Amino acid sequence: MVIIGPPATGKMTVGQCLSQLTGFPLLYNHMLIDLLTTFFEFNSPRFERLINLYAQSLHDEVAASAGSLIATWGWPFERPEAKQQIDAYARPFFEAGGDVWYVELEAPFEERLRRNRHEHRRAHKKLDWATDHALTQLDRQHQYSSNDAFPYPERHLLLDATSAGPEELAMRIAERFELPLRGTE
Repeated sequence: MVIIGPPATGKMTVGQCLSQLTGFPLLYNHMLIDLLTTFFEFNSPRFERLINLYAQSLHDEVAASAGSLIATWGWPFERPEAKQQIDAYARPFFEAGGDVWYVELEAPFEERLRRNRHEHRRAHKKLDWATDHALTQLDRQHQYSSNDAFPYPERHLLLDATSAGPEELAMRIAERFELPLRGTE
């Protein structure tokens, strides 16, 4: 399961709820970002090389162990190499006979700015860089929405992250993709 969307749409929070619901472990993107920015500048060549190496290795090993995973990523759709990287993360799951589903969260920019300041987000991530200005710049630089042109529509669910709380959104995801619920296997 891959949860994508712009910064501060609720990817981690929905992922946490989905993890509790299904028992699948959660890899939210800041787990790696925060580790690597301790050593290297965000988006520097060394950062980019290592984040892709760590993420790919983790996806490979989880798939090889027949495990499941919920991952969150910001997908800049204007960058073809971003799709190639997401496809590379998915490949070992398909090769192992599994499935990969994509949930795209969206929320208005003003709501994302509000969420960016929320204590839950701040408690789980190093966000001293995540100012209103930085989120504005990211929105100007990247297209984080598929704009109804998602490359795998049969594996895609678009959700308005403001339409319900994270628990209900997680339940919608589980129902849509018929995910096993914890305690019901």
